[in-house]
Order: sequence, then structure tokens, then C-alpha cells
Amino acid sequence: MSDGALSQDEIDALLAGVDSAGIGSGSMPMAGMPGMMAGGGSSDEDRRIFQDFLASNTGAGSSNLSMMTGATVSIREPQVTFTNRDALLEQLADTITVVKADFSSGFPGEHMFILPEDTARSIAGLMNKEDNIEMDEMAMSVIGEAVSQLVGTLITDLTKKTNNKSIATVAPEAVNVKKAVAALPAGEFLSALYQLDLGDGKPHQFWEIYGGGIAGDIARALNGGGSASAMPAMGGMPGMNMGGMAMPPMGGMSMGGGMPGMGGGMPMGGGMPGMGGGMSMGGGMAGMGMGMPGMNAPTNVQAVQFPNLMPRVTHQEMGNIGLIMDVKMEMTVELGRADKPIKEILGMGEGTIIELDKLAGEPVDILVNRKLIAKGEVVVIDENFGVRVTEIVSPMERLNDLG
Repeated sequence: MSDGALSQDEIDALLAGVDSAGIGSGSMPMAGMPGMMAGGGSSDEDRRIFQDFLASNTGAGSSNLSMMTGATVSIREPQVTFTNRDALLEQLADTITVVKADFSSGFPGEHMFILPEDTARSIAGLMNKEDNIEMDEMAMSVIGEAVSQLVGTLITDLTKKTNNKSIATVAPEAVNVKKAVAALPAGEFLSALYQLDLGDGKPHQFWEIYGGGIAGDIARALNGGGSASAMPAMGGMPGMNMGGMAMPPMGGMSMGGGMPGMGGGMPMGGGMPGMGGGMSMGGGMAGMGMGMPGMNAPTNVQAVQFPNLMPRVTHQEMGNIGLIMDVKMEMTVELGRADKPIKEILGMGEGTIIELDKLAGEPVDILVNRKLIAKGEVVVIDENFGVRVTEIVSPMERLNDLG
């Protein structure tokens, strides 16, 4: 464990003017019992659940990287552990590529990939068909795209297994930094170490990191449990629930002379014991009848009636639509577009990179007969590309596109 002093690498990074926001983050031990994650989950159980979940995605991840690099890529089952900043830094090379892909919804929290510079360079070189590639902005963009494919597969499987359809991450962003300034999650976090074979005869590896809070949330969801925060606090809630019976707020209730309607005025005996945490009323609540307002009175609940905003379809129209249900229409997915002069088009060859008008991570367009109907994200199903629909384009947007 660190004694609080800066290492030589950290001092060098500070003197060089490198962003040191990540230095020391997570160096403080977590309060509480060792081996317990924030939120109360058992770290050993969480580790086992994550081990099974991540291992089930290595096949799809291998296929993704194989198609993107043109090489035979194999990702082996990860070694999942709970660790902290100091312990992880000991395993890393001096210079690493960090790809931030935090979860923005569904299970919001920190999520990233860490690759040794040599591994990142090899992947970028294979994807760009370039030897000795420079680790510049273009290379970082390529690494971000590779990680984006891995994350897309992960989200698809996580959505299926947890039935949480709101899961999303920010667009992966890669940066090459000294390990001393890497911004890692605070406290204890989950680390998955993958062994990677790129077909070049060299050993490669990378780490996938989940912040402690999100790791516990995902593990509970994969295990079929809900979040602990979903349980309402009982103390001090107006209208206490007593065995399924709603209790109205007690403020302002006269205690003198008993309670009306309690079978002849049941004496309270110097107060009501047990009122602090749940109400003990001797033999139960029998005989209370109508004495306390709202206890047994039926509640008049009526459904809200909204006007129908969509035109009603008649049976005749439904029959007419049925006549064309088997007609096939051309559906295409548009990754992006680019305008190029004829000179550049004629000069294209193998290895030419065409820059499109969409940013990395933006949804792709789904068109039917060249008309935009939806947007989605590219995923890989077995060994085929697919698109997961994330947004249906409104009729107003379709009219605007036609105009």
C-alpha cells in the first residue's frame, strides 16, 4: 500500500505539466469490512457473477476484433478480481492507452478499458493496415472504435440478461498516458484481465474496469435482484404500512378518552407503546371500524380518460393493409456519407480511408426505400453485423427530411 508519498513517475509527470487529475485517486482504503462492496454486496459473489457474464461475451468480442482487424483474434476468459489503484498500477506498463466508456444510464458509473501501449499499437496497426503506426489522434480514434464494438456487444447481452432497456454508455474516448496519471476509480473496483491473441505470435492483454458502485449494481441485476435503494425507508413515513393496511398520519389525533370506533373506547394505557417503529395495538386493529378517517373507507379511483390522438383504423382499412403485408421492401443501414471530387475517387486504392460525416459513436440511419424511419447502433450477432434500434424517427422529422 502507498504511504501517501508520490512515486518518481508521479513526480516526473507533474514536472512535465501532465494532467494529474487521476494521481492518488482511489488510494484511500474503503471504510467498512474488507471484501465488501459499496451497497452491501459480497465481493466474492459479485466476482463470480461477473466472471460468468464476461466469459460469455469473449466469443462475440473475438469475432468483432477479427472482422475489424482482418486477423484471427482470440480473447480468452478473463481473470476477475477486486483491486485498488496501487495494486493495479503495479501490473501496468509505464505507458498505457486508457479508453473511457462510462455507463451513462441503466447502471450509471465508471467503466473503462486499459491497454498496454504495445497492444494498442498492434490493434491500431492491424485495423489501419499500417506497420509501426504512430500513436496519434487517428490511432486513438481507431482504438476507440474497436472498444466501441466490444461495448456494444456487452450492452446487448446485459440488456437481455437484466431486462434493463435503458443501458447506454458514452462514446468511448481513448488517450495515451503515463500510468501514474491514469484516472482510475476511487476505492475498491472490479478488474477483468483478458489475455489476447492477435495472431502475431506476441502475448497481449488488456483490462476492463468497473467502478465499485456500478459493479455491485450490475452483479445484483444479473443475479435477479433489485437495487437496495428501491426499498422505501419506513421510519417517519406518513401513512405507515401495517401488514398491508395503510395507516394515516398520526399528527393531530386526540389520544384522550380513547379512540372513537374502537369498540367502546379502548384505553390507550398511558400512551401507545411501539409507536416509534411500527404501532402495537394490543390484540390488533379489530374494532377500529370507521373511527379513524380513511382506515376502511373505500377510495374512489377513476381512470383518466385521454382523447384518442391517432386516427381510428376501420376493419376495411385493416383488410386492405393485410393485402400488402408480404410485400418486401429494401431496408438499408447508412453508416455515413462523404462528398468527394472525381479526382479523389479515381485515386482511391486499397488502404484508403474515407472520412464520413458522422462522428464515432453516433447512431446509424435505418432507411426503408431510402426514407429514414429509425436510428440505431451497430452490433454483432454471432459473426454477422446487425443494428439495434435505439430511436424511431417521428413523422415530423420524416417530413423535414423530405423537405
